[in-house]
Amino acid sequence: MVELKQILILRKDLKMSKGKAAAQASHAAVSAAIKIMRQNPTLFNQWWNGGQMKVVLAVDSEAQLEEIEARIRRQGVFVSKINDAGRTQLPPGTTTAIGVGPHNQLEVEKITSTLKLY
Repeated sequence: MVELKQILILRKDLKMSKGKAAAQASHAAVSAAIKIMRQNPTLFNQWWNGGQMKVVLAVDSEAQLEEIEARIRRQGVFVSKINDAGRTQLPPGTTTAIGVGPHNQLEVEKITSTLKLY
């Protein structure tokens, strides 16, 4: 059986507090999960029933996040981009994270394997 994984990628250059980073990762996880649940319920259920594997990775800049996002989208993988509302630490509209998948773990790791854990 194919292992499914959700990958959350956050920007380190924003120097978010731990709580802010956790909130942004949560936004990315929920947004991506809802997107896949609506567009591919079978895949969502397989991931959900398999323990909802996920990992949080880091990029050094918005440009790096955009490059990774574009590569993932070209592979046909669901991606949710998170832009901050600007209520606390960041200006409104700041892109903070992306939620990837859940998707075939081996396929997404081909693109994200060089990233470090957040």
